[in-house]
Amino acid sequence: MQTVTKLKGNTEHPQAQRSKVAVVYTRPETVSEDIGQAMRLADYEKFLSKELATLLKVNISWQYYYPACSTTPWQLDGVITALKKDGYKDLIPTHNGTVVVDPIEGAVNNKHQAVEKQHGLESVFLDYPPVRWVDYKPKSDMLVLGDIYPEGFQIPEMFFGKNVLHLPTMKTHVFTTITGAMKNAFGGLLNRKRHWTHSVIHETLVDLLRIQKEIHPGIFALTDGTFVGDGPGPRAMRWHKKDVILASADQVAVDAVSAKMMGFDPMSIKFIRLAHEAGLGCGDVGQIEIVGEDISGIDWKMAGTENTFASRGQKLIYWGPLKPLENFLLRSRIAPWSFTASNIYHNSYWMRFIGQKRVREAMKTGWGRLFQSY
Repeated sequence: MQTVTKLKGNTEHPQAQRSKVAVVYTRPETVSEDIGQAMRLADYEKFLSKELATLLKVNISWQYYYPACSTTPWQLDGVITALKKDGYKDLIPTHNGTVVVDPIEGAVNNKHQAVEKQHGLESVFLDYPPVRWVDYKPKSDMLVLGDIYPEGFQIPEMFFGKNVLHLPTMKTHVFTTITGAMKNAFGGLLNRKRHWTHSVIHETLVDLLRIQKEIHPGIFALTDGTFVGDGPGPRAMRWHKKDVILASADQVAVDAVSAKMMGFDPMSIKFIRLAHEAGLGCGDVGQIEIVGEDISGIDWKMAGTENTFASRGQKLIYWGPLKPLENFLLRSRIAPWSFTASNIYHNSYWMRFIGQKRVREAMKTGWGRLFQSY
């Protein structure tokens, strides 16, 4: 039965009148239908025009499969199925890499390409031709991007005038406490120098949300919480089976609800608070209309302050005693040392000796069996 939950909040926020988040519990046998239900409960057709192309912004945090790390195949499959059923025709699965993640390998290992081929869709990889990146001057005042990139920066030309539907997962993050819909734009809108913004990552996410609102006529998010990641995310996490889907046209609100369910005070997370205060969305869960499930008693008590060996070193550079050396260590010709160190730690050590065992355990669940079926 559909319920509407409003948790106790503060002074009414101007975004609150249109901040609705759908929360739907799911299981492997019904996940595609449940995703469509969540999207419709959140009124997605009001926000995404059928007359425009829609970018399906895949989240890729690792080129390997690891539970809760990247967009799940059933998440992508369910969204495409719902969109097609409701009359959306021009759908563009969109992937980005990073300095430590190969997007093509990731699209294969995470079964994204299997889903896209099943639906007759062609993958777009933003890091490779024929995608063109063009200079962009934001119309809004930027908090930090103008300082980080004084010479200007580029965004993909193909993004202009298209809807975007984000496909994040529920997980913690070593730099932003949680990561979700707002951070999913990070990989798509900034090129491979995006790591320059890590020391001001919260402000960067707010700047990117402003840019999204300038270039995308419609924005929506479908967040996967079938597996939820806890600990030093977005990669070296503990996974938890939570069987939930979130959906919203308000990127701030869906991240706030996700944070609340994971056990955090959303307004204590800087990027959520800054976006809320700027009127870019509603971060106060008490002012958000939550439809579907009653989440008022949910607190998964997840840890958001854990580090890996790699992230501990990065934080020394971004905010610690090595801050004066940031430009030399991370923005000069020697910067590849940091990418190599991260890959050695995560790929050669952590995944091999810790992660693979956890993946094998996940494969024994219904979600693991569904993953293997694609």
